[in-house]
Amino acid sequence: MAHDGEIILDVRKLDAGYGAAKVLHGVEFTVSRGEMLVVLGRNGVGKTTLLETICGLTTWQAGEILFKGQNIERLAPYRRNRMGIGWSPQEREVFPSLSVQENLAVVYRGGKWTIDKLYDLFPRLRARRDNYARLLSGGEQQMLAIARALASDPDLLLLDEPVEGLAPLVVQEMVAAINRMRAEAALTIVMVETKHEVALAHSDRCIVLDHGVIVHAAPSAEMLADHALLDRLLGVAA
Repeated sequence: MAHDGEIILDVRKLDAGYGAAKVLHGVEFTVSRGEMLVVLGRNGVGKTTLLETICGLTTWQAGEILFKGQNIERLAPYRRNRMGIGWSPQEREVFPSLSVQENLAVVYRGGKWTIDKLYDLFPRLRARRDNYARLLSGGEQQMLAIARALASDPDLLLLDEPVEGLAPLVVQEMVAAINRMRAEAALTIVMVETKHEVALAHSDRCIVLDHGVIVHAAPSAEMLADHALLDRLLGVAA
């Protein structure tokens, strides 16, 4: 279902990459408050680069990124984070020698996602609160990475392959948590995910990248129902 209302993220004719290398070419899309947009595409087409560009971790080359109406394309990553952009990277990047509790406390900003509320969202983390992050399972580390992003009290959450490589039961827990965080906080989410069926079933809209260009945009339900189109764009079996 599309969300009418305030546009949180407005990307206009965006070119970006690494140094002189251009990965994204003229990318344009918007995301409204409370909406979830999924970024799909084969491997190596620029999906992670897009999230990292929104965060400020790539070389901006042209175009605009507006967050809550403000141009941010020239701002440092820490300033974007303080404005309300949270990021859970593909590599998770939790602090391995800190406990779960310490990982959350070090980034907590005193917003709506209290540490206790984060434990309600991810009960596995409450049970492991005193464990070092390096001793957690892959699924638990992924939960911690997302919880840590939420602890910075974002308006926009960027998720890079949050269910990739996880056991089916953990995928279900993760999806339930994502749905709950959207429902409870009107959180706006942009998610890159290779498990396209899961992603499309639980999102509002999707865009498909190919060689750094948006080649398709549609409501997620419409995309999920079109097996021929999925096969053509993503190379999946109908």
